[in-house]
Amino acid sequence: MPHDMTIADHDIPLAVRDHGGHGDPVLLLHGLGGTLEVWDGFDLGGRRAVAMDLRGHGRSGDGPWAWERVLDDVEAVVRSLDLGEPAIVGHSLGGMLAVQWALRRPGCPGVVNLDGLRSAENDPGNYPGMDPAAREEELAELRAVFDAQAAAMGGPLPAAARAMFPARALVEREGETYARPGPQLLEAVRYTPEFRDTIPLLRRVACPALVVIPTQDPPGMPGGELMAAFRRGVRRDLAGLPPHIRVEELDASHNMVAERPDAVAALVRDFLAA
Repeated sequence: MPHDMTIADHDIPLAVRDHGGHGDPVLLLHGLGGTLEVWDGFDLGGRRAVAMDLRGHGRSGDGPWAWERVLDDVEAVVRSLDLGEPAIVGHSLGGMLAVQWALRRPGCPGVVNLDGLRSAENDPGNYPGMDPAAREEELAELRAVFDAQAAAMGGPLPAAARAMFPARALVEREGETYARPGPQLLEAVRYTPEFRDTIPLLRRVACPALVVIPTQDPPGMPGGELMAAFRRGVRRDLAGLPPHIRVEELDASHNMVAERPDAVAALVRDFLAA
């Protein structure tokens, strides 16, 4: 039976869900805008599965976004629950953190990065094979979508919009409902080098690693060729990785944990077993 707790002896409160299990520990990290609930029902075959809300998300406290401070949050969970050296499984932003955790902790037994390699809004050279004029037009459309999303997160949510967010991601203030994370955190993350491109960091990881990349466009993205070109750029830059870093493609979108949880969990279990 999952057990929820809050780690209070840290810079900010950290919300944790311990799913139990008697096998080796695995710490699960959600993506930007998600919560620890995305991992509910994620079958790790008896391993001890622990999920946390990242700072500014879910029931964890607010704090400025700095990658090292977020890694300190992860460290606090590992220490508080006496997890030793857990494997780390992360989706999107959580996958980026998994890579950085492996660099911080050389004794990490393994990390899984579920499409947490680079942001969709990126440098022109990361969309190979696209007509430059079409690329600039579609990049501008994508940037406008992200700008609008960030702006919307700064104000109270209309009643019709609340159903788009998990209840755990909503907070009440002065009679209004807001979504977490807020626009300050979103903007702090959006243009950091680590969020823009984690692949150079991935190449430095010494422990076993599994990278899972999607084959489909994310839902809600503008149409056109941009995301297909983006995936070509990711494949190009993952070529020639060291043999201890395994890459798998999954017939899903960026939202693969929600879309195909059983298939993702099977890939993770096979990797951890090896």
